[in-house]
Amino acid sequence: MLEARNIQKSFGELTILKGVNFNVEKSEIVSIVGSSGAGKTTLLQILGTLDKPDGGEILLNGVSPFNLNQSAIAAFRNKHIGFIFQFHQLLPEFTALENVMIPGMIAGKQKKVLQERARFLLSELGVDHRQGHKPSELSGGEQQRVAVCRALINEPSIILADEPSGNLDTQNAKELHDLFFKLREDFQQTFVIVTHNQELANMADRKLTMKDGLFI
Repeated sequence: MLEARNIQKSFGELTILKGVNFNVEKSEIVSIVGSSGAGKTTLLQILGTLDKPDGGEILLNGVSPFNLNQSAIAAFRNKHIGFIFQFHQLLPEFTALENVMIPGMIAGKQKKVLQERARFLLSELGVDHRQGHKPSELSGGEQQRVAVCRALINEPSIILADEPSGNLDTQNAKELHDLFFKLREDFQQTFVIVTHNQELANMADRKLTMKDGLFI
């Protein structure tokens, strides 16, 4: 489903990625571990088309998104890629339901259809009773579950997660980790997860270790 070929990235004189090769199959859960500064988040941002590589190529479902213009890349990202961040990035002025719907609104989908899918996802993830609450009224675990719903709203090919449980307590982190595998079971969802949490990393189908801009 996803293939990265010889991905290179530098910032000034500092080389971050030194020719990374990487692939993910449909419904696979892959974890990426490594010390801070190894290049994990930079790679994830390139896989998610949020940043361009200096060299190499990304293919997602056979499409090379960096050959598209900027607006087409944004549309491709919105349709095919879901994101989960450590600090959920929910918009404070909107309710949980509205936050989940935002990527679908950007994609131009019908509001009624989006509301139905958003409510379905919130129910599946056990936070439907909080749909009318704003992020400040939700616990950390609830906020992250809403963020997962938002990542799922457009039925993406792949979800990229950057330290998804890094801001959660032990119990909420465990529940989130289990949730990823339930989503794979229920929806055949594919995940690439950058994490320092070894328990989560070891649960994955594959655990890859990055050091000095390369997988070792």
